[in-house]
Amino acid sequence: MTDSKKTALVVGATGVVGRSLLKQLVADPEWDVIAVSRRTPEVEGDYRHLAINLLDAEATRNALNSCENVNHVFFSAYIQKPTWAEMVEPNMAMLRNLMDGIEPVAKNLQHVNLMHGTKWYGNHLGEFKTPAQETDPRHMPPNFYYDQQDYIVERQQGASWTWSAARPHGICGLSIGNPMNLVMVLAVYATVSKALGLPLRHPGSVENSRALYNVTDGKLLANACTWMATDPSAANEAYNITNGDAFRWQDMWPIIADYFGMETAQAQQIDLVQMMADKAPLWEKLSAERGLMKIPYEQLVDWSYGNFVFTPQYDVMSSTTKARRAGFTGVDDSAEMFLRHFDELRANRIIP
Repeated sequence: MTDSKKTALVVGATGVVGRSLLKQLVADPEWDVIAVSRRTPEVEGDYRHLAINLLDAEATRNALNSCENVNHVFFSAYIQKPTWAEMVEPNMAMLRNLMDGIEPVAKNLQHVNLMHGTKWYGNHLGEFKTPAQETDPRHMPPNFYYDQQDYIVERQQGASWTWSAARPHGICGLSIGNPMNLVMVLAVYATVSKALGLPLRHPGSVENSRALYNVTDGKLLANACTWMATDPSAANEAYNITNGDAFRWQDMWPIIADYFGMETAQAQQIDLVQMMADKAPLWEKLSAERGLMKIPYEQLVDWSYGNFVFTPQYDVMSSTTKARRAGFTGVDDSAEMFLRHFDELRANRIIP
């Protein structure tokens, strides 16, 4: 390894964010990469994988003993729980255990990047100020994003390394079994609707279909995180990261329907968790007929995330002005992005 080469520790490497980061960094000759996740990432390339249970402090320290060359940490590990109060401790424990394990070993640690999101602004609680800005006041806790950022800011005091935090929304990319993967929600919902001979309907309210929405491409987010981690001007700050555009679902569905060769019809609000629960036999039949990858239906999509996306009757938008002013100028067209990801799903035989 040359003196100029960087070593990344990608934590949560099987999620949408981690997988995008892993693919990008592995393809870049300037980086060596160590991936941390419980299961092996489905990403090709030259990298080292560490299967670590970050909730186990001792096991985490032991596993990270061999990571002395790490100088950049990308933390996107996440544990879902029924309530926000229940999510604080496990998500904090993972970050604490990681830092307790890596900081004493990685003597040349330069940067720690945290992955958060628009729930920082309370979009999960109800209507909030839009476009959201990084200086907006916090909502009533609990919110483990706050605990994690406060912890990393305090730990960084007097240290030689810096930190950053990304706040994307509606992250889109290829990752099986990720609880917040909008691409899979859209693709599987459209595929099932077509198989049943149905038109493609917006599954939320009319008000939801008319509200403004923004999303973040996984590759664009990986680019942004790399920028945050390596540009000194981005240090010790949080940044909203989205594609830079906004759309209304009522305008997006005809584009998606055209891709899948379907007609559209008016919005009809349904509970996706309930209405998609009995579709496993249909998906198994489709998989057999079309030679799809054998993925258990229950691992394809978390339909509660679909309900989360299609329930709000208010705009969900973040300002990316701060990031642009600081030097990150990446943008994407959200409609083109969705179709590009559908192409990838087809190429990997995940959808027909």
